[in-house]
Amino acid sequence: MAATIGLALALSACASRPDYRPVSDTPVRIGKPYTIRGATHVPRAESGYDVLGYASWYGNESGNQTANGERFRPGGVTAAHKTLPLPTYVEVTALSTGRTILVRVNDRGPFSRGRIIDLSRGAAEELGIRAAGHAAVRVRVVDPPERDRKRLRDGKTARERPQVDRRTLDHLQAQFARGLRDGLIEGQ
Repeated sequence: MAATIGLALALSACASRPDYRPVSDTPVRIGKPYTIRGATHVPRAESGYDVLGYASWYGNESGNQTANGERFRPGGVTAAHKTLPLPTYVEVTALSTGRTILVRVNDRGPFSRGRIIDLSRGAAEELGIRAAGHAAVRVRVVDPPERDRKRLRDGKTARERPQVDRRTLDHLQAQFARGLRDGLIEGQ
């Protein structure tokens, strides 16, 4: 009897911890402006967000709380972005291969020079960039079906997305190269 009561108390204590709260897509939070390392970031809704730049990945923060209050799961397919609302769903395409994945943005970052998104270890593996550590990517806000959203909330991968066709990939790579040359994309 005492063991049962002790277990019930332990379970109820875990249930009240904020880092174990159920994952939800609502409410979507834009957030207030914030300053990191002298740079001010102003979160905003950007339904047409479609940007080329560099992605990196992170994974040593296992169990830490993300900016939207969830517990960080390195193996999940999530990401950190400086200004997009939390959560936001983005399609990330590796410009080296044309591989595209769906990712759930639930944290703030990256705060490293030249990065537009930080992927979780699971997302980096799914995209095929974990070994490289960083990669040129296209990040585009999308509105995926609920079943893909649910899979990502549950820490799983979404259904496989079609690879970008060769012509589109060539165009994106050329656009990326021009952006680097013209200083519109920060280099490494």
